[in-house]
Amino acid sequence: MAQKVLDALTKKFGDAIEETSSAHGDEVACVKRAKLVEVATWLRDDPAMAFDAPVFCTCIDNLGDEPRFELCYQLRSNRHKHRIRLKIRLDEGDLKAPTMTTLWPGFNWLERECYDMYGVAFEGHPDLRRIYMYEEFVGHPLRKDYPKDKRQPLVRRDDLPSN
Repeated sequence: MAQKVLDALTKKFGDAIEETSSAHGDEVACVKRAKLVEVATWLRDDPAMAFDAPVFCTCIDNLGDEPRFELCYQLRSNRHKHRIRLKIRLDEGDLKAPTMTTLWPGFNWLERECYDMYGVAFEGHPDLRRIYMYEEFVGHPLRKDYPKDKRQPLVRRDDLPSN
């Protein structure tokens, strides 16, 4: 069934699908960034696909490769018992992606995590701000080139009560 999903996706969206692969039960489709939401909407709304469950969203730093980053969304169809990963590739100088929170609100915090840890800006996100690091923190600590010994000053905000 899973290969049928990739075949249907390729047939429906043609050159918007950059490549597909299968390994260890995981089906992967690399999609052009401009078509991500359209492809994801079809996967959610088409009864033969019915991808109704957002599983995860993460960013992959392929330091030394171009494009450097991959944004990865895993979806599951509870009705059909299949899953797929949608990936888009992002250049370091253009770390923007459309939000998927309009389709699956459950991706809200996961996109915020990618923003905080890697610097991916999600266009149209309802509340794009840091989720783990404090606002004054400089950089994105899960990038492979983030210096592990970098010291960050703890900034005391005047609007917080002192102990």
